[in-house]
Order: sequence, then C-alpha cells, then structure tokens
Amino acid sequence: MRYFFLLSIFLAVQAQAQAQAQRRYVCHYAAKPLSIDGVAREEAWQQASWTEDFVDILGDSLPKPALHTRMKMLWDSTYLYLYAELEEPNMWSTLTQHDAVIYHDNDFEAFIDPDGDGLNYFEFEINTLGTEMDLFLFKPYRLGGKPLLSWDAQGLRSAVNVNGTVNHPGDVDKGWSVEMAIPLKDVLFWGDKSVKAGDIWRINFSRVEWDLDVHDGRYAPQVDANGKRKPEHNWVWSPQGAINMHIPEKWGYVEFGSRTGAQE
Repeated sequence: MRYFFLLSIFLAVQAQAQAQAQRRYVCHYAAKPLSIDGVAREEAWQQASWTEDFVDILGDSLPKPALHTRMKMLWDSTYLYLYAELEEPNMWSTLTQHDAVIYHDNDFEAFIDPDGDGLNYFEFEINTLGTEMDLFLFKPYRLGGKPLLSWDAQGLRSAVNVNGTVNHPGDVDKGWSVEMAIPLKDVLFWGDKSVKAGDIWRINFSRVEWDLDVHDGRYAPQVDANGKRKPEHNWVWSPQGAINMHIPEKWGYVEFGSRTGAQE
C-alpha cells in the first residue's frame, strides 16, 4: 500500500514538472491587418509579448543555445500571425524550391495541432532565402505517419528580413527575422469551425542550426571523419525531451485572446 502511495506521488510530481516544462502563451487579437514584410513594425506587434527564449530540444538541463531565438504571436479572424527573431552571425541557405527539405539548411519551423489530439497536424518551415515547406501529417512518424507534402496552405503569406548578407562568409551578420500569416481556415480540419477567444491550440516552434566551415569562399556544414554531416542543433520553444519535434503531446499551449481590448 505504501509503495503505491509513493508511486502515485512520484507520478504526480513528474506530471506537474512536465506540464510546467510545456510553454504557455496568450495570443492577442490584432484589430488591424498586418503587413507581412519580415519586420514587426505595427503597434500590435510592439505590444505583443515575447515568448521565452528557445532552449535545447532536450530541455533546460542542457546548456543554453549559443544563439538567441524568440518570437511573438497574434491573430485575427483570418490569420494566425507569427514573428520570430533569430540571432545569426553566419547566414547560410541553399534551397530555393518550394517543399524542399528546408531543415537541410538553417531554418525556422512551426508545428500546429489545432484540436490538441496529437493527430492531423501541420508543419511549416522557412530559410533565410524565404523558401517555404508546408506539410500535413495524419499522425506522428513514430506511429507510422507519412508526410503529405502535396498539401499546401492556400493563401499562406511569409517574409524574411535579414540583418547582414546571406551566403557571404567575409562578414559577420546580426541575424534574421521571420513573419508569417497562416490562414486559419487552412489549419482547421475541413474548415468546419472558426476560431474564437479562449480556444487553446498545441503549437511548437523549432530552429535547426548547422555548424559551418568555409571552403573555397563558401559556407558548408561541418562533417566528421567519414565525410558525414555532424549533427545539427535543435533549439525549440517548448522542450521535447527527445530529438524529435513530432511528439505533439509535448508542444506548448497557445490561447487565443479576447477581441475586446484588441491591439491596434
């Protein structure tokens, strides 16, 4: 009896710690449409709160990422808006084709599960050249899910702004920012419902960062003695506890704020 009592306490403490590790954010309503230019100029963006700084995908027990990443969110009746800032001294991208595997470059990624059931979710990726990938998954890879790359978010708007030069090793860059407007109707299953204040979605964000060398005046990912790429860094908003973004039950919680007191 005492064993089961202690076990229940241990499991409760573990559950509480896990819940605390999963980030939470209130996404405020934007009273006016936003211009998607990669620069958060509007007053609504200025008033929106920053998320916590990104951490290693395995959690806070690992060292803080070497480069700073943070973001904001807003919404209106049409879009979920995302804005992220990524510190980066060496901006590098190679991929220019839509739906290429963007994380083979340094990238920014968003994962969205509107009903929070861990199924039927969406992934968006973008690099410093503004190349996008968007896909749909019926279920996570570990459960046999296969990516539906033929799915495209109709009306997705995105832009990047670079503070420096892309693919130019001769200087030190400051970083880049990403702005996205994701149509709400595209990520609501079959479009049979609308978003309302108080709704809570499971969402997470990731940054893939490769260590680079310079060869013949060009950036190239570092390789090991066998010529294979060294592992990438994975920095995220809500830690996953594994090097795997496709564990939706460990994503953060985003609550849609009220339209009253909407930000101008």
